[in-house]
Amino acid sequence: MIQRIGIIGAGQMGSGIAHVASLNGFDITLIDTDAAVLASAMETVKKNMSRQVRKEIIDQETCDGALARIKTGDDIEDMKDADLVIEAAAEDEDIKKAILASLKGVIKPETIICTNTSSISVTRLAASTDRPNMFMGMHFMNPVPMMELVELVRGIATDEETYESVRDVAVKMGKKTAMAEDFPAFIVNRILLPMINEAIYALYEGVGTVESIDTAMRLGAHHPMGPLQLADFIGLDTCHSIMQVLYEGLADSKYRPCPLLAKYVEAGWLGRKSGRGFYDYSGDEPVPTR
Repeated sequence: MIQRIGIIGAGQMGSGIAHVASLNGFDITLIDTDAAVLASAMETVKKNMSRQVRKEIIDQETCDGALARIKTGDDIEDMKDADLVIEAAAEDEDIKKAILASLKGVIKPETIICTNTSSISVTRLAASTDRPNMFMGMHFMNPVPMMELVELVRGIATDEETYESVRDVAVKMGKKTAMAEDFPAFIVNRILLPMINEAIYALYEGVGTVESIDTAMRLGAHHPMGPLQLADFIGLDTCHSIMQVLYEGLADSKYRPCPLLAKYVEAGWLGRKSGRGFYDYSGDEPVPTR
């Protein structure tokens, strides 16, 4: 039975997973090598849970209990008691492989490992571990506390027992699951990111402005966010990484990342997290940058 969950990476995704898992009774160890990121993650979790209390989604006792179940650390050794480890580091294959390899000799023989990758081959990542049969993708959507879905992705070696155990954990976290095969970007990002990339091409080619493209898709397709606003929310570096995975993995020119997206990433304009992307976030209201 899975009770203790270790989460590696305290960014937006890792902190969100810790939030949801702790609220649903799991004991969490959240680690990150950056103390500032870890402190920020815990502040975010506390703030978001407090908002849920104010909205009467949860009560104060539930909030306090969940927060008490989250421990933090900065060392891979902190994963030694985990029943399940979820890697939630940056969407970079080399970084993820190094983290996964570092778990060898640290975690228990029966511990399952999952990756929160949004696009990278689960089978390739599994090969970095000492237990490919006990490894799979557990792709949470952002923001984790609000989004209902978890994509479950089996690598070629993932066994049925691992899949069933991980699915049970996702359900206990209050999530709905969708099983995806191990193809580049899986289901959601295979469909979503090319749409975002096409919106960036429309901007690049002068078909419309940032404001007109986002307004058109919000009102014309009833999307809650325009595609450029959504790209900023996801992070333009993440969008570029996923498009690159699609382009290289499927060898089809329709997945080529838009040159304008690459330019923004090169400039460090990564969206909300850097304060500037297709919108400038320095003022009270986001202002289009093109």
